[in-house]
Amino acid sequence: MSAARSRKAVFFDRDGVLNVDRGYVYRIEDFEWMPGAPEAVARVKASGRLAIVVTNQSGIGRGYYKESDMHLLHAWMNDDLQRRRCARIDAFYFCPYHPEAALPVYRHPNHPDRKPNPGMLLRAMKDYGLEPTQCVMIGDQESDMRAARAAGILARWHRPGRSHRLTETLFELGMG
Repeated sequence: MSAARSRKAVFFDRDGVLNVDRGYVYRIEDFEWMPGAPEAVARVKASGRLAIVVTNQSGIGRGYYKESDMHLLHAWMNDDLQRRRCARIDAFYFCPYHPEAALPVYRHPNHPDRKPNPGMLLRAMKDYGLEPTQCVMIGDQESDMRAARAAGILARWHRPGRSHRLTETLFELGMG
């Protein structure tokens, strides 16, 4: 196996896993890291794995905000991670499509990237030369679990309501 094909990755859902889900978060002033999330990204990076975000962003399709707003927030997230923990997210994959999107360009009945479909995961694995057996998805919704299973990767629930920190999930996966 080549070095590129032996790379490992942790896929994170964004809202509810990395940040507090306040519904359609796209402004920096509305963003709040989940407890342990910056440390979890740093731990993933220290383990030699890629940290990749895969996130449904139907707020774009619904017309609540623009792709450029989301990209600014993602850039800020990486800047903040660098300031806090000397870590960064390697890539952000997002899906703005939704069956009931207000903007016709984003209206799609079942886009392959929209979780629970595995499109974002499959694309990221192809882009980075990742083997499914070397990857794990951490999410807080059934759609995250279904996307991971459809992509052939391990899935782990993150349930922040039970004082379950993201770093504990990583410890359970052997990244402690």
